[in-house]
Amino acid sequence: MEATALIAQLADTARLAARTLVAASGADRAEALHRIAEEIAAAEVEILAANAIDMERAVKDGMAESMQDRLLLTSARIHGIVDGAKQVSALPNPLGITLRESTLANGLHLQQVTVPFGVVGMVYEARPNVTVDAAVILLMSGNAALLRGSSSAESSNKVLVEVMRRALAKTTISPDVLQYVPSHDRSTVQALLHARGKVDLVIPRGSAALIRTVVDDSTVPTIETGAGVCHVYVDDEADLAKALPILINSKTHRPSVCNAAETLLVHEQVAEKFLPMALRELSDAGVRLHVDQKVEMIAVASNIPVSSATEENWSTEYNALEMNVAIVPNLLAASDHIAKYGTKHTESIVTENDTHAAQFIALSDCAAVMINASTRFTDGEQMGFGAEIGISNQKLHARGPMGLEAMTTTTWIVRGNGQIRK
Repeated sequence: MEATALIAQLADTARLAARTLVAASGADRAEALHRIAEEIAAAEVEILAANAIDMERAVKDGMAESMQDRLLLTSARIHGIVDGAKQVSALPNPLGITLRESTLANGLHLQQVTVPFGVVGMVYEARPNVTVDAAVILLMSGNAALLRGSSSAESSNKVLVEVMRRALAKTTISPDVLQYVPSHDRSTVQALLHARGKVDLVIPRGSAALIRTVVDDSTVPTIETGAGVCHVYVDDEADLAKALPILINSKTHRPSVCNAAETLLVHEQVAEKFLPMALRELSDAGVRLHVDQKVEMIAVASNIPVSSATEENWSTEYNALEMNVAIVPNLLAASDHIAKYGTKHTESIVTENDTHAAQFIALSDCAAVMINASTRFTDGEQMGFGAEIGISNQKLHARGPMGLEAMTTTTWIVRGNGQIRK
């Protein structure tokens, strides 16, 4: 079937099935998520076998190691997916919440309440866990889902959707609320992006290039999840004993994800003391270092291998064990650097000075600011939202980790007693 017709058919099927979602109670949707979690846990062997096919192809095709890490499913990661689904099921029902309420002089009673978007398309790369994260968040918030992952994860994504549909078949919610969009044909992406009137919202999740393509090409409204060129700034009043583990965790805990730090900025007054140990620990962890001239002098004196940073380095999201390092004269210079090269994702300051922290917050135009904490905490699960559908860097509708509330819109309910407008 031609891609445009296929997407229209999938969207129409999902929209019709979504009536079973909106008719279901919050408890019904929570129970459906529990069924999904149980079915995924029971199908672990099946899922790992499908993922092994994707991994074998990835190795054969020479996929970058950072991308292979995103693609890989293990028993532990499947257990994490299961736990995430259960966490989302335990969250409060996001639908039917009254946000504003008033009675007008003419007696009309007004309520603004939360409702689903309808049919949401997901376009994402490599990470098969997104298939489940997106599905459970959309289902719990009353939305049907069109799931279009990358061809690199085709086997994994297909079996995960099949497993979740099997689970829904055991509930009052139609399995058709979840639709798998074939990924072997690139034209399905364009068809999804241009399905205005059929699809209510598209959310991209992946590389900066993917996100830009979706945002620029889509005629369907989008929520722009963002690339993560995140920074750690070590202030002149930082506790260096805190700064070192924060830095190492921000960079090395899982370098392939968007909340990993890509640049370290150090105040010149603490650089001579902090950088030798910081550069050494980063280097020993396998991090390739791109540095400015001042940092290079310290590195050479400490016999630590580095390379000179280029203009391109400062704005690069590595998704790998690489990091930029610069010395700055003050907090304002650090903020100026971040404003120039950052992607409005997550910025972290290490300082014991509350005034400096407040200044950094005010100057940081981003989705999340960390004070004396790792950038890795910008995460839906870590922030108590359960699984996340993505991290939004934009300012309209949603910003930061997007959980259930971000996947709702509102409607106005106006109750009268025969009033007419004069």
